[in-house]
Parts: sequence; C-alpha cells; structure tokens
Amino acid sequence: MTAQRPAFFLHAETPADVTAVDALTHAAFEQQPHSRQTEGEIIRRLRDAGALTLSLVARAGAPASPGSLVGQITFSPVAISGDAPSWYGLGPLSVVPAWQGVGVGSTLVSQGLRAMRQLGAAGCVVLGEPAYYGRFGFRSTPALTLHGAPAGCFLVRPFAPIVPMGEVTLHPAFDLLEPTDWTFP
Repeated sequence: MTAQRPAFFLHAETPADVTAVDALTHAAFEQQPHSRQTEGEIIRRLRDAGALTLSLVARAGAPASPGSLVGQITFSPVAISGDAPSWYGLGPLSVVPAWQGVGVGSTLVSQGLRAMRQLGAAGCVVLGEPAYYGRFGFRSTPALTLHGAPAGCFLVRPFAPIVPMGEVTLHPAFDLLEPTDWTFP
C-alpha cells in the first residue's frame, strides 16, 4: 500500500506570509549542521532591498481550505563578470522538517525554475547539494565560479544553449554566509 502524499499548493509570497516565512525558514535550518541560522535574515535583507525577484511559498492543504506554510523558495539577481544579464540565484530553499521528503522542495524548485524562465531569465545558479539539484538540470561547470564555493557544489542551470564565463557575485544579503556554511554532507 502506498502512502498518500500530503496535499499542498504553491503561490507567490504575499505580505501576510512574511512572519510565517521567517518561522518556517528557522524550522527548516535549525538542525542543519551547515547552517548558522542566517537564512531567514538573508531572505529579509533581499526582501528589504527589493531583490526578491521571486518568492514562492508552499501551503498545506488546498486553496479552498489552506493551512500553514510548509515551504518557501527564493530567487534573486546575481552579477556575472563579463556582463551576462538576466541570471539569478536560487536560495534559500526551506521546507519544514515534517514536510521534507514528500515533494514540497522538488515542486518549489521545478515551479520556481519554470516561473523564472517565463520572466525571461537566462539561467540560475545555486550553491547546494549536487545530487539534489542535479535532478533539475543543474550542473557544475568551470565556466562560472563563485569565490570560496566548494568544488562541485556551485551549480548552473542555463535556459539557453550558451553558458557565460565569469565569476558570479551574489546579492550583498548573502554576505552573512561564511565559507564554512558551504559544506554539504
């Protein structure tokens, strides 16, 4: 007998979601050994700077009877040396522990990438677990680099056949991260 997947739906973050996004981000990263609990502050700084290009949230239940937020994904602009416009960074991606492993994160990534393409993005980058993000077409490439990123963990998902070359600079909100935060199990 197959366990039934819990119901959830996605929507763009609204001002009413901000406090819940803070709480779910804290819960999602609280027990992660690579986290110093700066993810919520990064999202707040991106939001305050007007640099949240896209913030999708996952809500338990159905649109007709919504429940609490169980996941969130953020996309923000990145700069690439050599002037490659319309590239974005994915992250943070947060899913509350009780909802991890049931498809919330995968749905957020898939729908987020689809929305970024519709917005005209040339591609996305992410600093994360290669096995997880590889499922969505992200790959490591020497063409794009992020200073201090561990080998193989800075990943690229182009939406066009040409990948620019250069060094990526994240939004200053990510200055809260330390290179030791970039260690993935």
